[in-house]
Amino acid sequence: MKKMKDSRTSSIVLHNLLIAVLAFIWLIPIIWLLCTSFSAYSGMNTSTFFPKEWSISNYMKLFHSDSVSQFPQWFLNTFIIACFTCVISTMFVLMVAYATSVMRFKMRKPLMNMAVILNLFPGMLAMIAVYFTLKSFNLTNSYAGLIMVYSASSGLGYLIAKGFFDTVPRALCEAARIDGASKPRMFFKITLPMITSIAFFNIIMQLITALQNFTSAFVVTNGGPNKGTYVLGMKLYTDAFKYFKMGYACATSWILFIVILIMTAVLFATSKKWVYYLSLIHI
Repeated sequence: MKKMKDSRTSSIVLHNLLIAVLAFIWLIPIIWLLCTSFSAYSGMNTSTFFPKEWSISNYMKLFHSDSVSQFPQWFLNTFIIACFTCVISTMFVLMVAYATSVMRFKMRKPLMNMAVILNLFPGMLAMIAVYFTLKSFNLTNSYAGLIMVYSASSGLGYLIAKGFFDTVPRALCEAARIDGASKPRMFFKITLPMITSIAFFNIIMQLITALQNFTSAFVVTNGGPNKGTYVLGMKLYTDAFKYFKMGYACATSWILFIVILIMTAVLFATSKKWVYYLSLIHI
């Protein structure tokens, strides 16, 4: 009995130690970003982990007259694209999940498997084809083009949402149908309230992804015309890897992190009014 207890204790200690090591490794780049953002040296410092001189100059540059005049426009571009992408992507995910969970049609399972396989391939493989397709429709320098690129393949990530649709009791829908409820009424009154938690999860993830994304904007628009589609992710990349202003780029990344944190906090605060969890639904 004592040996079993000692074995269990050692197992718990090893598990916690492993988690602590992984957490430390995960925190290293975050700590480096924070320290570099307060570095007095604006370039890329690879000789030491911590800055030799500390300064808030990188943050002050964000509020310089040139930056202040452009930063709101860059943020507005990012915000508009992220909001539309968030809504459209969430709708695509829920529609595909609903179709694969509730409806029965030919080639349903092969299409589901194909969607999962296609989702394994990186999106950048199709960027050349996407670019020339958008160019043929004059959408390479517009919000619409970026939103289409961000949202188009989101429906392939339907699998988690489908699991939530599968948990909705069919007996409720059958009872509502017998009582004369239409399919839209059953969806909005029965199905939708019971899957709001996964809808909320998709909104959060799509919003964070859209706010951080820069690859599509870099390939499709390159921020043009006249930086009309320039997003904060592109600014980070340009400052860090084109002009090698690593400290300035790190400061910008923390501003972006604060923006994401605030928007996520607002969504969590408002979710209490419209997100319902199965444990709180009385059937």
